[in-house]
Amino acid sequence: MTDLTLAKSLKIITAALAKGKELDLKPLSVVVLDAGGHPKAFQRQDGASMMRFEIASGKAYGALAVGAGSRWLNAQAETRPHFLEGLSAVSGGKIVAVPGGVLVRDRKSAIIGAVGITGDSSDNDEICAITGIEAAGLTADGG
Repeated sequence: MTDLTLAKSLKIITAALAKGKELDLKPLSVVVLDAGGHPKAFQRQDGASMMRFEIASGKAYGALAVGAGSRWLNAQAETRPHFLEGLSAVSGGKIVAVPGGVLVRDRKSAIIGAVGITGDSSDNDEICAITGIEAAGLTADGG
């Protein structure tokens, strides 16, 4: 398994924020978690509102918790709300079930972490996460 290094984490963030600037998005906040759900790196653009670390982390944490991107979790919230209620309860409310939480996979498809982005629409957040992950030479799995 490839480790998700600090250098790769920072490259993910840099590329994700660049994509946000290219798309003229609202101020973004980006967190990279390792496979155990621990923060590797976080950056919040000037003008980003409060609680952005918690929201970005919740998207990434949720993806890690179920082994699928937060887009999958969002679909489950619509079709199986009881599942998300239970998941939220057992996680202590840490999971944010909207797109923008993307798994990071290595070349062998092993999950080595997750990226969570918040600040613009969930779809745009996810686009930036995928761009960042791919710029670091890793595989993005949005669910």
